[in-house]
Amino acid sequence: MTDTTIRRHEHTSQRETTEETAEEELVCPECGGTLARDSERGETVCQECGLVVEEDEIDPGPEWRAFDAKEKDEKSRVGAPTTNMMHDKGLSTNIGWQDKDAYGNSLSSRQREKMQRLRTWNERFRTRDSRERNLKQALGEIDRMASALGLPENVRETASVIYRRALQDDLLPGRSIEGVSTASLYAAARQAGTPRSLDEIDAVSRVDKDEIARTYRYVVRELGLEVKPADPESYVPRFASDLDLSEEVERRARQLLSTAKSKGVHSGKSPVGLAAAAVYAASLLSNEKVTQNEVSEVANISEVTIRNRYHELLEAEDDIPT
Repeated sequence: MTDTTIRRHEHTSQRETTEETAEEELVCPECGGTLARDSERGETVCQECGLVVEEDEIDPGPEWRAFDAKEKDEKSRVGAPTTNMMHDKGLSTNIGWQDKDAYGNSLSSRQREKMQRLRTWNERFRTRDSRERNLKQALGEIDRMASALGLPENVRETASVIYRRALQDDLLPGRSIEGVSTASLYAAARQAGTPRSLDEIDAVSRVDKDEIARTYRYVVRELGLEVKPADPESYVPRFASDLDLSEEVERRARQLLSTAKSKGVHSGKSPVGLAAAAVYAASLLSNEKVTQNEVSEVANISEVTIRNRYHELLEAEDDIPT
């Protein structure tokens, strides 16, 4: 028997073995029934006896569903999802600042110079005109202020969308980039139910409080944003957490504010002042005493305001018929 015949015989044997193994995988080892894959559960199950042959399988398909070819083409994508928090929606290429190659080795001086030139040109190409440079600066400001205020990602995304709308509707002429970006973040925080006071926004912004308030009113009016008045209760969890108070105090503060609303005491009052006074009153009622000065520093309002609102809240509480 020649070498060619031997190799051909071995190849035929391997192919038969592979086909037999494939047939065994498609057949239930218990009853010989047909197997079916359940992609939602990541399991291979026998259709006859219900035996789970394999589990915890990896699904290589996309996480979305499509019902026709057009929808599949629209949803198909590669790479990270797009985001409104970047001026190019995250679709451009970023060159890292580390002067190292893929193996972690340092680059030579000539290669470092080359990479620096590439970074420079990449930055120029990413912002092709004044509109994109404007957007890049504004979104950077929004991200900086949101980080300083501890605002979540959904607020940053909403603020970015509001700024994009203002830029698209040509609302920026005559107003600073910092002013409109600050107003967008202020509006987004209130829409998301995680408001920050004007003083807190002013502390991290590059423009003064009067410009923030004026630009905020203009942006809300021109874009038709639905921004409800700030609810004092939305400030309570943050104040209680910063003062390291218990959930009992937070619950009691909410009760005081709820009573004040039913009595109309909150009308015309600053929601921040009401929330701070409610936290202070609740801490005294729960025997977890904090000073007015501590509450004042956390809420960034005066002690006089806390004292005035404190007495009004307690009077509204005492007026409830028993």
